[in-house]
Amino acid sequence: MSFDYDRIYNKIFELSDEKYKSFHSSLVPGNDKIVGVRVPKLRLLAKEIAKADNWREFLRCESRGLYEEEMLKGIVIGMAKCGIDERLSLVKEFVPHIDNWAVCDIFTGGLKVFKKNRELILPYIEQCLLSNEEFTVRFAVCMLMDYFVDDEYIDLTLDRISEIKRTDYYVMMARAWALSVCFIKYREKTLELFKSNRLDKVTQNKAIQKCRESFRVSDEDKRMLKLHKRE
Repeated sequence: MSFDYDRIYNKIFELSDEKYKSFHSSLVPGNDKIVGVRVPKLRLLAKEIAKADNWREFLRCESRGLYEEEMLKGIVIGMAKCGIDERLSLVKEFVPHIDNWAVCDIFTGGLKVFKKNRELILPYIEQCLLSNEEFTVRFAVCMLMDYFVDDEYIDLTLDRISEIKRTDYYVMMARAWALSVCFIKYREKTLELFKSNRLDKVTQNKAIQKCRESFRVSDEDKRMLKLHKRE
């Protein structure tokens, strides 16, 4: 049975919020296809789609250019009931279509099923880290941050983040964000990285800034971290 894509397309416009459209458009510069649907409403719509027997048909439908269409497809991939191998295949099909930080971050945050299947997705993450595409690399960094900051993987995560040489803005910001999370959870190991001079200046300084903005970092550590900012 074919999917009623027209209904979903029209529903996106019904859920639009003009004030949110204006606000969110300022956060995703260069994208003039934002309708303005808040993420909680998109998740409810995605949940409805994911429960349908023909949700796979929705993913196969050609998008009509709306920002929210790609966001919906990413959320559905995380929600739909399917085997882990099929989900990994869907992830691999979707990642090349990511063209902004918001879709990337919402998508990775919804892939919680991989918490228990990290060994299956890690080779793909490693592959994405070597990509020439800005948001493919950001996807990989966000996945490391979301699912690989623990006792088993912290060393690998810090190594992989430090090895990235790309200077794309959204890659560097993702690295800085991830390192601030690593510092909160693994202070000594991350501090050792800050002291090593293995990071480029922009990423290190931005990571330290994010640490110093966090309520989870002590005032003493904030003062200490300031000493490791690079000139």
